[in-house]
Amino acid sequence: MWSTARDIAAGDVVIAWMTRDLIQPLVITPGKELNLKYGYYRHDELIGVPYGSKVRSRNGKGFIHLLRPTPELWTLALPHRTQILYLADIAFVTSWLDIRPGSKVIEAGTGSGSFSHSVARTVGPRGHLWSYEFHESRAAKARCEFTRHGMDGVVTLTHRNVCKDGFTVADTVDAVFLDLPAPWDAVPHAKHALRKDRAARICCFSPCMEQVLRTVSALNDAGFTGITMYETLLRPQQVDAAPALEPIGAVGARLQQAEARREEKRLRQIANARLGMQHRAAKRKAGEREGDGEGEGQGQGQGAAGAKAGGGTAEGKRARTERAGPETVKEGDEEETPRKITLSKTFPDVRGHTSYLTFAVLLPAATSAPTPGEATVAETVTVTE
Repeated sequence: MWSTARDIAAGDVVIAWMTRDLIQPLVITPGKELNLKYGYYRHDELIGVPYGSKVRSRNGKGFIHLLRPTPELWTLALPHRTQILYLADIAFVTSWLDIRPGSKVIEAGTGSGSFSHSVARTVGPRGHLWSYEFHESRAAKARCEFTRHGMDGVVTLTHRNVCKDGFTVADTVDAVFLDLPAPWDAVPHAKHALRKDRAARICCFSPCMEQVLRTVSALNDAGFTGITMYETLLRPQQVDAAPALEPIGAVGARLQQAEARREEKRLRQIANARLGMQHRAAKRKAGEREGDGEGEGQGQGQGAAGAKAGGGTAEGKRARTERAGPETVKEGDEEETPRKITLSKTFPDVRGHTSYLTFAVLLPAATSAPTPGEATVAETVTVTE
């Protein structure tokens, strides 16, 4: 489909990724510029840059990532001409219709080409997609995109009213996808296009329940079985890596250390207060008795200082002893604690309704071989799921 080269070349389609909600397709054209709120970029300077590179703007306002297009990225970045199918519906439809490499598929309602790109990649060069679009200008724009993306060999696009004129193939395709305002009008034509030698499947994409009811009636009348309807809702999950929470033992050890430091500070303040009281008392006595009082005051001061030193030493030893145990526990716990843990955050809002998906199966008709002299009888095998 798109370029498989390592580096970007002139004429390549590139996905410019600015933010999660701001993605833009870009055709590399020499001489042109890309101007965004994240800066401006010259196409000439993007030529030769490897896909997946982070490119900074010339004016320093920001940067963009240049990504290789995929059907998933194209669904997020394509220019909208109609309401499109998003990844959740595309994946579910592709799985239920059993579309695989080599499958032959019909799509009625090309629109913006979101579903077409995913199916073209899935069926591959051995398969084929017949796409039909009623609106002429939309069909012309989609045809240009398919040609630019290298899908001409896999996709055949036809401007046609399939509800009135039917499809251009018969007894050929494995699956039919109808994205039409009145899919019940196209159900008989879809049955004519589906192959009859094996079980074939059909899906109708309808936004209203009234459309679903009429489509189910048409499928029943046409002989389809296994008719079911689904609605796909998407609830995103955001996964982040966060620092691991500390064990309770380590947190308790830190609290014990803080408590020990507070107790040591309290004892030190008490000792300093006592020393100050003794020093002031010594000064008063020194004033009353000049000679003997001064000596006695110095002795009391020295005794208080000794008491402070002794008390401080004992208290310091006791505080250091209390801290030694918790620090040992903390070191042991940190060796077993992982550096980061993975957290999942569920977004509270669920993406709204897009459309209802109505599926059905067309079973093959088994014909019994006639015996000589007997008429040929066609027997239809009905399977109840």
